[in-house]
Amino acid sequence: MGQLNVTERVGRVLASRVSRRGFLGRVGMGVVALAGGGFVASTLAPGRAEALHICGHTYTTGSCPHPFAPLSRTNKYGWPLHPTYGYPVDEDGGPYVDPPTQTRRKTCQQEVPLVYPFVKDPHYGGGWTRCCSGRLRHIQDCCSKTKFRINGDLGVGGYCPSGLRVFCITYRELNQTC
Repeated sequence: MGQLNVTERVGRVLASRVSRRGFLGRVGMGVVALAGGGFVASTLAPGRAEALHICGHTYTTGSCPHPFAPLSRTNKYGWPLHPTYGYPVDEDGGPYVDPPTQTRRKTCQQEVPLVYPFVKDPHYGGGWTRCCSGRLRHIQDCCSKTKFRINGDLGVGGYCPSGLRVFCITYRELNQTC
């Protein structure tokens, strides 16, 4: 074997320390860092994505702001619910029982722009249904014109209407078994 240049030596050292998949992941992050800058590369760091944080959701879009995030359960009108018991909750996660003294906001339409002022006119754009623990669960995309998702990477179309992108997700428990 002849003399190795710097690039070959670095490649061999990296390859000897990690699996092939890990090595390719690191190379991919390096390419993204060069092309899109450190901000984009930082979103790819392990632990940043919330993949599989909600049963039925296998991608990396994070949950919308919710008192029990990442378990951002809502009703069919977009109001926050307790993730396990399904009762209405206020903005602090307490049972919503006294409207004159408690504050409650719709998760996508009202809470998202309050927490993220750069997100203009968010609304539910669609979603999909999966079987979770013997019941159907509907994952909902909160869509807007914002170019980035809640976790910082570029937005995706998902089930949003044309021209809109997914910013975050919520879910609904349906009263149907699967």
